[in-house]
Amino acid sequence: MITIHTFAYNGFQENTYVLTDETNEAVIIDPGCYSVSEQTELFNFITKNNLTPVKLLNTHCHIDHILGNNFVCTKFNIELYIHQLDLPTLHATTEYGHLYGFTVDKSPEPAHFLNDGDVVKFGNSTLKVLFTPGHAPGHVVFVSHEQRFVINGDVLFRGSIGRTDLPGGNHQTLINSIKNKLFSLADDYVVHTGHGPTTTIGYEKKYNPFLT
Repeated sequence: MITIHTFAYNGFQENTYVLTDETNEAVIIDPGCYSVSEQTELFNFITKNNLTPVKLLNTHCHIDHILGNNFVCTKFNIELYIHQLDLPTLHATTEYGHLYGFTVDKSPEPAHFLNDGDVVKFGNSTLKVLFTPGHAPGHVVFVSHEQRFVINGDVLFRGSIGRTDLPGGNHQTLINSIKNKLFSLADDYVVHTGHGPTTTIGYEKKYNPFLT
């Protein structure tokens, strides 16, 4: 059974996720840890709980979600997985980071590219990959059908949706991703967002003003 641990990092209060199961293998998703204290918190949590990270997954490669990529890959000797269409997004972070007050450690290059329908395995657990562009050109989400949850990055928020005014963003593409991919899931699926609180598919179908 997957256990989800959440950490809010950097000035954007980005949600970093560590998913683990009874084998103590873990995947780290969207490490936003930027400061030494944030990096130390993540490292100490993993070591004190005897976790073994085996993969680094990025839902997408905007700066607030990849600030800890280099730290995580180096500390735990694991490889990065992204969608290929977000490779330019990843490469651009070192160029614009100063605009947000960040000195960005260059992310490692991805060792693996994720595609729609792929299955990510760790321990005894699996996550299904859904391609959900719009907020970023190579955005993906990770779904556990067994436990009925989504690690959703910046596609859908409680009462809101991801912004589409950044390079590669497209509003209609994002709406299509939500309605065709996320809203194909049952109402009780829990959505773990890239910022802010969790929500459910059913709640957003009923109340999200961008989608009703």
